[in-house]
Amino acid sequence: MAKPKTSYVCSDCGGISSKWTGQCPSCRAWNTLVETVIEAPGVNRLSQPQHKSLAQTAPVLSLADIEAIDIPRFGTGIEEFDRVLGGGLVPGGVVLIGGDPGIGKSTLLLQALANISHLKKTLYVSGEESGAQIALRAKRLAVDARELKLQAEIQLEKILATLADLQPEVAVIDSIQTVYSDALTSAPGSVAQVRECAAQLTRVAKQTGITIILVGHVTKEGALAGPRVLEHIVDTVLYFEGDTQSSFRLVRAIKNRFGAVNELGVFAMTEKGLKGVSNPSALFLSQHDNQVPGSCVMVTQEGTRPLLVEIQALVDTSHLPNARRLSVGLEQNRLAMLLAVLHRHAGIAAFDQDVFINAVGGVKITEPAADLAVLLAINSSMRNKPLPRGLVVFGEVGLAGEIRPAPRGQERLREAAKLGFSIALIPKSNVPKQKIEGMTIVAVERIDEAFNKLRELD
Repeated sequence: MAKPKTSYVCSDCGGISSKWTGQCPSCRAWNTLVETVIEAPGVNRLSQPQHKSLAQTAPVLSLADIEAIDIPRFGTGIEEFDRVLGGGLVPGGVVLIGGDPGIGKSTLLLQALANISHLKKTLYVSGEESGAQIALRAKRLAVDARELKLQAEIQLEKILATLADLQPEVAVIDSIQTVYSDALTSAPGSVAQVRECAAQLTRVAKQTGITIILVGHVTKEGALAGPRVLEHIVDTVLYFEGDTQSSFRLVRAIKNRFGAVNELGVFAMTEKGLKGVSNPSALFLSQHDNQVPGSCVMVTQEGTRPLLVEIQALVDTSHLPNARRLSVGLEQNRLAMLLAVLHRHAGIAAFDQDVFINAVGGVKITEPAADLAVLLAINSSMRNKPLPRGLVVFGEVGLAGEIRPAPRGQERLREAAKLGFSIALIPKSNVPKQKIEGMTIVAVERIDEAFNKLRELD
């Protein structure tokens, strides 16, 4: 009997190697190469169907001759979910949603599909739970799922046959790591199976106009499991964030061909499932009776939505040879850079101090507009003196000590004024042309000037 041909495929990037090595030659990740069967013995490759394009072949046209048509959308009945999707689901679109186990992926999709089922034909394909388990969840969530069709199946060919027979308008595959194809001999969840099954389902979505939502597992680092090509194939990639011990969940759009990226949806986990939070800024602000040292409120931009987040800093004398630098919710390396800028351009040294930074509410801030808030919070903690009441700040700090403008400054200021903040310390380039009612604007150009202005406000 002929020996099957195998190769070693990286589970992170999908790179192929002829032999096993400890490190992937493509992405340099360690211990990610998995032996995968390329071709079963006795299979005539010439008799196998060739790979097909995901989209139908179209003639070559001039871009000016192609009519730009607005993409039709339909809502899911969950406002926060529609916001993250860019306004709703798109016919023929493929959405990939990932998150930690138990964070609420299946709950959210079951609620959305139950809402859609009253207007459109829907199908829920479960590869991880039985029909009885899903029915029990629907009963617990008190959703009306009488029109929702359910199939417990993991074989790709049977799922494709059901899609062709039932012709639903929306289908959920929970999860893509459990689905396998008979055309491949590797186990479900392997790189080859995930890549092939996702490609087949995407092809069906583009050809028939079915909206398909794929649920994906994540690795221990929090990234989507499987080859990176999985994220390139689909139209939209959503990530669930948040602690499973907390009642709040964040859904963030990492990729969206039909809407804004980095859009954020905020949910609260209740006994009746996930409920959208209408005023998410309240989640990220601590409730202090009096102003406390080391606390500074900033306005961050998540997609099209401005959010107010409290940045907390704790500075304490270090008893170790190397002072500790810990950042939760903000980039760790940027904290070390900001402390160097603070010393060089403001004359405030923290080399013998432990510095701890936290973004309240578990939100992750990636934009540099949080720099000014971090430095003001650190200075407040070192002086053990709270910042003025009603103060809100934003701005990027450069290595030369200058304060750079942040995008969409006017929208940030309006959101802060709406929530009752009366003083804004912002970059000079972000000063609005029209005065914002009830808000005093303090414009600064350098970090030392910002500290001088604060002393005047005290």
